[in-house]
Amino acid sequence: MTLPPSYAATPPSKAVVALKILALLSLLYLFLVSITLMGDGLKMLGKDFIERFIASTSSAPVGLFIGILTTSIVQSSSTTTSIVVGLVGSGFMTLTQAIPIVMGANIGTSVTNTLVALGQIDNKVEFQRAFGAAVVDDIFNLLAVIVFLPLQVMFNFLGFSAQKMGSIFFTSSAIHFKSPLKMAVNPMCDLLEIICFHNGWVMLALAFVILILSLRFLMVVMKSLVMRKASKFFDEVIFRTPLMGMFFGMALTAVVQSSSVTTSLIVPLAGAGLVSLEQLFPYVLGANVGTTVTALMASLVTNNVAAVNVAFAHMLFNMFGILMFMPLKFIPIGLAKKLAAQTVRSKLVPLAYILIVFFIIPIVLIQLLR
Repeated sequence: MTLPPSYAATPPSKAVVALKILALLSLLYLFLVSITLMGDGLKMLGKDFIERFIASTSSAPVGLFIGILTTSIVQSSSTTTSIVVGLVGSGFMTLTQAIPIVMGANIGTSVTNTLVALGQIDNKVEFQRAFGAAVVDDIFNLLAVIVFLPLQVMFNFLGFSAQKMGSIFFTSSAIHFKSPLKMAVNPMCDLLEIICFHNGWVMLALAFVILILSLRFLMVVMKSLVMRKASKFFDEVIFRTPLMGMFFGMALTAVVQSSSVTTSLIVPLAGAGLVSLEQLFPYVLGANVGTTVTALMASLVTNNVAAVNVAFAHMLFNMFGILMFMPLKFIPIGLAKKLAAQTVRSKLVPLAYILIVFFIIPIVLIQLLR
């Protein structure tokens, strides 16, 4: 029996919409839990090793690749930066040695985006868009390093600027700020850690399963609920102008205190076609700055000028990168699209990209350059 057109076109009831919204929020929560749990598991596996590894930097290139590798392992630039801050503050490392590591941390933290993109690997069209959205941050950071690392080595312009800013703004009266995201997610992560017997490998496996499943069903619910409305909302509100998108990325990251989370959230939306790569790019740049804002707030409370200088150097690196590549955005966006186009040929491309860029190249070059 064929349903009448008027009946078939009847919009879903309020109860159905409410259930879908509840499902969307629940899946989003699980998605955030998976990212946090994955980072916790990696930290548990190698915290002591990472601290010794970072302290062993001997030159700017080595520091850069140490920053990439360690941050790729722990999936948190904040973790890498906080270790560096502690080493600088205790006198085991100079600010000049710390800056290349911070640059590398900017690159390494974006591995999370690429892992999130893998959740859409079974759909070629969506995966190509998601992968392009994931790697545009990598490419921007790589280009910024190519330009600014030689200048930093020759002139120490980031160290000099950071020290000047630190001397002006250094104070012990900053306000402590706790991320509402962490407050919401940590109880569930603590429970899952207990269930996993505090075993880092088990935590990683569980986090990956939750990540893949939550992303898969998140996209299904999102498409059935908000595809048209969300697309209009993104176009007319969040990404109305590049400046608006950049501000939103910076503000959201400053609140949740994790650029990995805020940039990963946008990757599946890009895969679904709700956000274009051109719209997403300013948002990603803003997120890079936003994560340094929270690091700066934390460093101001330490009453340690060395910590403040490292945070300022991290912020200045991202701001200089924006000033240079926002007018030249066609370069990172174009490269991201070309790299994403390769994923259509083989699913091995994204896996090879992750292994080579974030792990193999840093490991090999660290050994050769030492």
